Order: sequence, then C-alpha cells, then structure tokens
Amino acid sequence: MTRLITTAALAAAFVGSVAVMPSAEAAAAQRPVTAAAKPCSTWWEVTGKTVAVRRPTWNEGPVAKPNSPVDHYLHRGDRVKSCVVAIARTERGPAYRKCGKDGNIWRVVQGGQVPETCLKRV
Repeated sequence: MTRLITTAALAAAFVGSVAVMPSAEAAAAQRPVTAAAKPCSTWWEVTGKTVAVRRPTWNEGPVAKPNSPVDHYLHRGDRVKSCVVAIARTERGPAYRKCGKDGNIWRVVQGGQVPETCLKRV
C-alpha cells in the first residue's frame, strides 16, 4: 500500500511539473523575431599575378599550408566569393609569405583556400 501511495504521489508530481513546462509553440512565441541570415555576398578580387587555390590534405587539419596540394589557379583580376576564413596560428610568426606580404588568414573559396594577402575586397 505504501508503494502505491508513493507511486501515485510521484505521478501527481510529474503531471504537475509537465503542466507547468511551456510547450514548444509557447517558447517560440516568446522569442523575438530576427531577420534571416543574409546569403554570402562578399566578393574578392585577385591582386597577385597567379595565385594557387590550395586544398588541405586529410592529415593537415582544416587550414591549408603553403605546401598543400594545388586544386587550381586564379589569375589577376579574377573575382571569387568568400565569407569564411581559416586562421593559421603559429608560434614563430606568420604562417605564409605570399604576394609580397606576410599573413595568417586564408580565405575559403570554391575549391580550397587562398591567402588573403593576394586578395582585395570588391
């Protein structure tokens, strides 16, 4: 009998706690309405003579290196769309020297990554 009362008390407590919890619809109604994320619309123009688009190998991690395999090349004046960067962190200074400048940031473009020092924003 004691077990039955304990079970009934737990069930009543559970039902009471469920009734207090807001539903998903109520939670959605309480959140402020925000604008949808804008699609990527950042264009970059190649300033270097010929720039390699490098794709990191499976064991290099998410960031390309100056000796990563080349996927294809971009030429001066080409325009690419990029909204994502990959930052190469090193303890000894810049990660690469390309297009006459030192840098740590790689722009992620279609096919791989390009040093940001070889691009200018359009």
